[in-house]
This record gives sequence, structure tokens and C-alpha cells, in this order.
Amino acid sequence: MQPTFLAASPFLPLIGLSVLLLVVHVMLQAMTATRELGLDWNAGPRDAEKKPEGRLTGRAARASENFRETYPAFIALAFGVIMAGDPSGLALTGAWIWLICRVIYIPLYLAGVPYIRSLVWLGSMLGLALMLFVLMF
Repeated sequence: MQPTFLAASPFLPLIGLSVLLLVVHVMLQAMTATRELGLDWNAGPRDAEKKPEGRLTGRAARASENFRETYPAFIALAFGVIMAGDPSGLALTGAWIWLICRVIYIPLYLAGVPYIRSLVWLGSMLGLALMLFVLMF
């Protein structure tokens, strides 16, 4: 099988790293909920409406939800830029900004750090905006 132009894209490693970040979110949420509710709850069918109520567990869940709100946009923009090309590298810079900010966001959210966390989130939005800019203009 011959490699396509997609195989040479610098966005593919970023997409792979973003999937790893998604797995980190899922595992972090699961681990904190299991620590709070127990292994039997995690291994069971979870039929009862028992919800974790701990502060850290809630923060892990909300950080994961927040990530999943922007993740489809990142994937769509990354593949759009791969298809359209990015001669200036601006979209690639935006993708790295998004990924780095999303990694930094996790410990800030878990620690409950206000304002700085919001600035980091805005940084991730800037990264998506740079990617969109390349597609639009």
C-alpha cells in the first residue's frame, strides 16, 4: 500500500497525542470515581443511580466534559487543515497551543485554581481560532 499525502502530515502525531489526552481524561475520571465509590461499584453494572460526590471526582468529571466539548472541533479542524494544507504553519502552531493548553488545564482544574485556569482555556480557544483562520482565509 502506498502512503498518501496524509501520512506526511505533521498533524497526525498531534491527533495521536490528543487521543492519549482523551484517554487520560477518561482514566482520571474513572480512577477518582472508583476511589470514592469502590471497586465493586466500578466493576458492577452501575444500575443504581449512585453518583460520586467528592470534590476531586467532580472536578475530574467536569474537566473531562470540558475537554470533550472542544475535542470534536480540534479533530475537524486538524483534518480540514490536512486536506487544505497549511503553508504558513499557523494552524500547526494553533494545534500545538490547543494541545499544550489542554494538558495544562487538567492539573489547574483538579487543583481548583481560578482565573489562571480560565486563561489557559482561552489559550486553547486561541489555538482553535488559529486553525480556523487558516481554513477560512
